[in-house]
Amino acid sequence: MTLSNDDELKAMQDIGRICATALEVMGKALEPGITTRELDDIGRKVLEAAGAQSAPESVYDFPGATCISVNEEVAHGIPGDRIIRAGDLVNIDVSAHKGGYFSDTGASYAVPPVTRAVERLCRDGRRAMWTGLRQVGAGKPLAGIGQAVGAFAKKNGYTLVRNLASHGVGLSLHEEPTEIATWADKSERRIMTEGLVFTVEPFLSLGADYAETEGDDRWTLYSEPRALTVQYEHTVVATRNGPLVLTMPGQ
Repeated sequence: MTLSNDDELKAMQDIGRICATALEVMGKALEPGITTRELDDIGRKVLEAAGAQSAPESVYDFPGATCISVNEEVAHGIPGDRIIRAGDLVNIDVSAHKGGYFSDTGASYAVPPVTRAVERLCRDGRRAMWTGLRQVGAGKPLAGIGQAVGAFAKKNGYTLVRNLASHGVGLSLHEEPTEIATWADKSERRIMTEGLVFTVEPFLSLGADYAETEGDDRWTLYSEPRALTVQYEHTVVATRNGPLVLTMPGQ
């Protein structure tokens, strides 16, 4: 989506704030003993109270309001009876729509106590996302995002999952520009236009290069090779003044 007026911006800020609030509330509720279904129910209530609907559930018939992925799961984990335990690494991905406008955000949480390596992975996952976000601006190359994130990952000894990319969002959950790499991609030639709305969501890992499904579950993606992986995600607008992040709670 490319924003064309203030009404569209306000609508995107509204749904962005709703998604961010749901993520924040779910993150605060995360503790040993809670099931991923109970956590999902918390997110659903926040969305519905604000007049929003889950995007994956309503658009793709996903079996949950949010995606909750634990440890070996990289993305699209189905909420269910799995009990969160101390030491788990949990990714929560919230996307929703309201009034025809969509937004998408996510974060990874380490349930203490965890190792220093996991603490560092979470810290650097956020840093990787912001490294990419700082490359956003009207007239700038989309390739700059992946180049910056890729350089950050290499410098700090991480890998990036290379088949999960950022994407356009706004009038649908996934739209043009599609497949925005968060790793260096020499074939990327697109330029960010004023008002372009998309996500920045690198998957930073302790060794994984890809994500794949397993068995009969067509949703949940697992790291390949198996390695702990974090994802942090914001929906952002490219402006002449740089990035305008839409998925911040309380904005």
